[in-house]
Amino acid sequence: MSQEITIGAQSQTGPDGKSQTIVIDPVTRLEGHGKITIRLDYNGEVQDAHFHVTQVRGFERFAEGRPFYEMPSLMARICGICPVSHLIASARACEAVMSVRIPHAAALLRRMLNLAQMIQSHALSFFYLSSPDLLLGMDSDPATRHIFGVAAARPELGRAGIGLRRFGQHIIELLGKKRIHPGWVVPGGVTEPLTVARRDEILAMIPEAYANITLALDGYKQVADTFREEIAVFANFPSHFMSLINEDESIEFTVGALRLIDEQGGIVEDGILASRFTEVIGEAVEPYSYTKFAYYKPLGYPEGTYRVGPLARLNIARSMGTTLADRELVEFKQLARGPVHGSFHYHHARLIEILYGIERIEHLLNDPLILDKHVRATAGVNRLEGSGQAEAPRGTLNHHYKVDENGLITWANLVIATGQNNTAMNKGVLQTARHYVKDGRFTEGILNRVEAVVRAFDPCLSCSSHAVGQMPLALTLLSPDGEVVDRLVR
Repeated sequence: MSQEITIGAQSQTGPDGKSQTIVIDPVTRLEGHGKITIRLDYNGEVQDAHFHVTQVRGFERFAEGRPFYEMPSLMARICGICPVSHLIASARACEAVMSVRIPHAAALLRRMLNLAQMIQSHALSFFYLSSPDLLLGMDSDPATRHIFGVAAARPELGRAGIGLRRFGQHIIELLGKKRIHPGWVVPGGVTEPLTVARRDEILAMIPEAYANITLALDGYKQVADTFREEIAVFANFPSHFMSLINEDESIEFTVGALRLIDEQGGIVEDGILASRFTEVIGEAVEPYSYTKFAYYKPLGYPEGTYRVGPLARLNIARSMGTTLADRELVEFKQLARGPVHGSFHYHHARLIEILYGIERIEHLLNDPLILDKHVRATAGVNRLEGSGQAEAPRGTLNHHYKVDENGLITWANLVIATGQNNTAMNKGVLQTARHYVKDGRFTEGILNRVEAVVRAFDPCLSCSSHAVGQMPLALTLLSPDGEVVDRLVR
């Protein structure tokens, strides 16, 4: 974990003689490389703002020439936080090439693995990256505004966060033999069945996981009302939403088809299979970011902006399909008439999904068919193209491959959740900056709020750009003429 350091910018004087002062904490608590640019007019008011992803894409080209059956393990290397999502979406694309249906036990096991990843990733996002703002305050001392500060101030919540992340990671390790980049998911299913001993070990962890998520939900609800101002401006605007959904309209993460709803909750497109994804969704590019901007094709770009991830999934689902999470969903839907538009509520949605994941894993473990030994189907190249989709913790993920007659990849395209939220994140940065930045003046807490609106989406910038590295964030103030007024790089 990076150490938090406070960096102060030198004061700059604009044409109007007003002082421009910026103080910002250098730790972004984002996964990847990002930069925020805010443009001020001569009165010191925010004219424009952008969130830049400064990494360069690469994995799609790296894949060319590789055998298709290597793709799940190769694509998992894109990210150390959500490798399972890439494993599953990639394997499903390969299975479309193979034209096979995986065994029932393999489908159950994949579902459990994906839920375990969702739990650990959501725990990372909520507790490690965002809870310092939520539990300690947006204006709290940046020297202690991190997970260790949370553990010191609220030790029971610090332990709950660590416990939930450990719960998800240990399930991944028990199933796939590795916590990160397990090679267990392969085209056709999984490599090994679940044993009785491992099933019982996971079941023994369930009670502690329930206790931890109950603490987290109660803790969040106690402080949520104190953030009414942030709730109002953290990317709070009408938009479309998209996610997987089951035929009974319950939430889904691993199989099924996509549903797209409008800002009132009406169904715009339904039953979107992976093979139809590119018919419905397009990708635009902007000169200020290496991450693409996905949009709904019939509306064009940028009018076709939509959001994915926990907020979208809970807006679209009519039920969670589990007892405790269904109660929480009813309460969540009371936050608004129709879809919940405030992106601050992504935090609440993540906690509800963690609860759902624990309940669903318990149900899966008690299914006797999950111990079946038949967990893999085999086949060769039966089609020269295939697509696969799944719900990553941050939202919908689509892998699309083309192969030659020998099964070598000739072309690949990945549509990542962060790219689908990209336009909404940029709008949210502008909305938040305009609300808080007045007369060209920033405080550390205000800058933290500008960053926090991005953290609400929990973007995975390495996934969206397929690169590795440290986690700097730069904030640049430009004059109306484009001249750099002030700049912080960390």
